[in-house]
Formats: sequence, C-alpha cells, structure tokens
Amino acid sequence: MARVVVDVMLKPEILDPQGQAVQRALPRLGYQGITDVRQGKRFELELEGPVDDAALARVRQLAETFLANTVIEDFTVRVEENAGENAENEVVTA
Repeated sequence: MARVVVDVMLKPEILDPQGQAVQRALPRLGYQGITDVRQGKRFELELEGPVDDAALARVRQLAETFLANTVIEDFTVRVEENAGENAENEVVTA
C-alpha cells in the first residue's frame, strides 16, 4: 500500500482572507518576521498496489475534477514511499 498526497493551494493571484487573518494575528502572538501566509488543503490517499504512471494519472484526474477548483487553485501530487518516515518523492504540479 502506498500513500499519495495531494496539496491544494489558492493560486497566487487569488485573495486568501484566511491566510491574511493568520498573518495579521502572528505578531500579536509573538511570531515576528513572517511576511506572507497562504492557507491550503492536504489530501492523503492510500492506494492499493504499486503507484505507477497509470495510478498517478488517476489521482491527478481526481484532483483536477474533484479535490481542487482549478479555476482558482493549483495542486501538487506526490508519493510518500515510506509514509511513516515522511520520505517523499515524485512531485507533479498542476
């Protein structure tokens, strides 16, 4: 079994009010020097069998049609080989 991670973020030109709210709160909480915050979503998908090109294509299609609104969001797809050890490889960007 392998884990595929899909990270979805608003495109840079899209206003991110939640990220801005966090950014404004950070100095009040004692966190200085952070100039920008963007909020996103992370999806972890457990796949049966090997993660080959066909499996990644299916996950990419899923991300494009269901997990992300590609008009305002970008997404990346990556495989975590050893999910428990946070080892990651193969990044696909939308």
